[in-house]
Amino acid sequence: MRGIILAGGTGSRLRPLTTITSKQLLPVYDKPLIYYPLSVLMLAGIRETMVICTPDHEQAFRALLGNGEHLGIELQYATQAAPRGLADALLIGREFIGDEQICLILGDNIFYGHDFGFTLRQEVEKLDGCTLFGYTVADPERYGVAVLNESHHLVALEEKPSAPRGNLAVTGLYLYDNEALDYATELRPSARGELEITDLNRRFLDAGRARLVDLGRGTAWLDTGTADSLLEAGQFVQVLQKRQGVQIACLEEVAYRMRFISGDDLGALAARIGGPASEQGRYLTRVLETS
Repeated sequence: MRGIILAGGTGSRLRPLTTITSKQLLPVYDKPLIYYPLSVLMLAGIRETMVICTPDHEQAFRALLGNGEHLGIELQYATQAAPRGLADALLIGREFIGDEQICLILGDNIFYGHDFGFTLRQEVEKLDGCTLFGYTVADPERYGVAVLNESHHLVALEEKPSAPRGNLAVTGLYLYDNEALDYATELRPSARGELEITDLNRRFLDAGRARLVDLGRGTAWLDTGTADSLLEAGQFVQVLQKRQGVQIACLEEVAYRMRFISGDDLGALAARIGGPASEQGRYLTRVLETS
């Protein structure tokens, strides 16, 4: 399976913060936002990922993440000149994906929960068609909504409905079999001129090959598209890290625990980050000493 992080868009709701930088490069407490979706892909066991961003910001992403070698992964980059919809990411990444399965994640989504990585790896193993991830929200009219029947099977998908038939939002994390690439080429732009991810998901649903995993109350899903939600996400990360003494979306730690890199590699990264003089360096050293 190969991963795609869609980190394009103009970030218009966050201006002036995004006037000269990408939303996904803004800090969420102590890390750039893009660290969070990248850590999700790594926890899923994915080692080959494409970051799709705007042409203006590609060099900044390359400077931040490099080619991924230091994390035991491979990162490639592509650009999306204008917002053409989430499904456009599959068209941009088609050559990169090849004949592999796909995990698409939005660059402004944060997921956190006990055993979330284990759950995700399980879903990757049993993927057959399309797997979506749902999360209960208080304001479903703002999101794509999943409608389940009495047997808790997915029966319909509604895009920002004025009268939602449920409160289970479809999050920005999607698993697809390779035929999603062909489905994406057949999509036509919606009224707002974009290739809608909901239309792609409905193709799988109509074929009886779409399912939804309810993330439940033990998992947090945060969408950081506004100033308030960005601040709330930072506060969420701060509280958990201070209380538990562990870091969320520490890429070096994830790479080590997923065995993408060795203990010697982690030690070298800790030293490169700043060693004992750096809080991050001290944290990585503790990870190495206690694992």
